[in-house]
Amino acid sequence: MAELTGKHVFAITVGAFAVIIGVNLLLAFKAVSTFPGLEVQNSYVASQGFNTRKAAQEALGWHMAPSYAAGRVDLAFTDRDGVPVQVTELEVLIGRTTSTMDDARPVFVAMGDVYTTELPLARGKWMVKVTAKSLDGTLFEQRSELFVQG
Repeated sequence: MAELTGKHVFAITVGAFAVIIGVNLLLAFKAVSTFPGLEVQNSYVASQGFNTRKAAQEALGWHMAPSYAAGRVDLAFTDRDGVPVQVTELEVLIGRTTSTMDDARPVFVAMGDVYTTELPLARGKWMVKVTAKSLDGTLFEQRSELFVQG
């Protein structure tokens, strides 16, 4: 075995720091390049009507529950008593929370008491962001998680 000299120690130290700095730069690049971005352009302006919209939505007492089976996404809207409700102007964003690469905005159709669409999803955790209106025009917004098994 060769003798450990100052040059060896220096090379080991420089190599270790090079690996650490390289990994940090890679992770920083990945974090910035995959960040989906802002939710709203101006958070102050968006906050001005928040309490009014929140009170109107709470008065509706609605709940939305997403489900997934055999390549189909179903959304069930119910009131506070568990009775199905009808929505209008339904807009849905389905995607991952950490990237916009898999985002989809499918068109849902009413099938009985649920709204459904064909959309093959890979295994894992998905975000379902729903915007709809009640028959009287009250805005309903909800963001839920959807877990797709193997």
